[in-house]
Amino acid sequence: MPASSVTTESAPPAAATGFVPRRPLRVMAWLSFIAEILIIGTGGAVRLTGSGLGCSEWPLCTPESLVPILELQGIHGAIEFGNRTMTGLVGLLALGVLMLTLHAISGRRLVVRAVWFAIGGIVLAVGVYAAASALNVVAAAALMSAALLLAVVVGMIDSLRRTTRRRDLAVLAWIVLVGVMAQAVVGGFAVISDLNAFIVGFHYTVSLLLVCVTALFLVRLHAAPGPRESAVPAWFAALTHVTGLALALTILFGVLTTGSGPHSGDADIKRNGFDASVLAHVHSWPGYLLAALVLTLAIAAWMLRLQPRTWLLVLILAILVQVGVGVLQARTGLPAIAVGIHMILASLSAAAYTVVVTRLKRPVAG
Repeated sequence: MPASSVTTESAPPAAATGFVPRRPLRVMAWLSFIAEILIIGTGGAVRLTGSGLGCSEWPLCTPESLVPILELQGIHGAIEFGNRTMTGLVGLLALGVLMLTLHAISGRRLVVRAVWFAIGGIVLAVGVYAAASALNVVAAAALMSAALLLAVVVGMIDSLRRTTRRRDLAVLAWIVLVGVMAQAVVGGFAVISDLNAFIVGFHYTVSLLLVCVTALFLVRLHAAPGPRESAVPAWFAALTHVTGLALALTILFGVLTTGSGPHSGDADIKRNGFDASVLAHVHSWPGYLLAALVLTLAIAAWMLRLQPRTWLLVLILAILVQVGVGVLQARTGLPAIAVGIHMILASLSAAAYTVVVTRLKRPVAG
């Protein structure tokens, strides 16, 4: 997203808000947003190259090794492990955004409490793993991850209860961290289930939602806090939400179409059982409706000089490219590169729509 567009809402002085986003937080937030997009690309590479079971185990890559053994697993193991490594980077960036946000909001107070919860979660997770291993529980690693995730959720609840200003930013930062950790667990279930098409599709959908949340964080980082009022006519807001429904349906049928086609992560994996050719047509119907709705909104916004007009142009561009790529891949036998671009553009379209929705309201004039 263009940085200049994010800051179109003029923020009040620091003395009025008690919060100024410093450069490290702004940079980290952008890096987190970019990383959430990149991991969709690396996850797509895993699926589109048939590397979904390049690492046959989770959280280890093989029963004996954390990393792939190239002599045995070849390039597929390297691609799958690369995506797992990217998950770690995304998690570190999410953690960095959270800690910088908490520090900006409250100084050291909330940061120290979050660190203590993190230490407690690690101790709990190690204890759960040790106990499960001693009892020969097969899902010891999954139980360890669940314990750590539980500790983070408890830490989130404690932190938000103590947050007195810019709670919106704290909520978004915590959602991203919890979402990334949950995504790692979902990815593990995808491997354990031999790439069940519905779990893999859910895995992608959550990644797309995290792109939207990080985009929203960037917008809110520079927005004025406090009450907001409508900045557009009621019919325009309603039509915008209908457009969001069309976007959601387009993405949903796109996920189902990919899960029924040739790119399910491994040549021997069972698809979701739907007819890919039929779903491809069903996927296109809300897509064309979406394009018509966004065009209508953009024309109305520019005629009435409404706030969302600039970002509606961005959304139009993303959707037009999406339509072009979709037609191209349908006519050329679903080449992997086109499917991958389609997946990334879907996340960018959803992020642009998220920003459009934030422009439906403006701070109440004080």
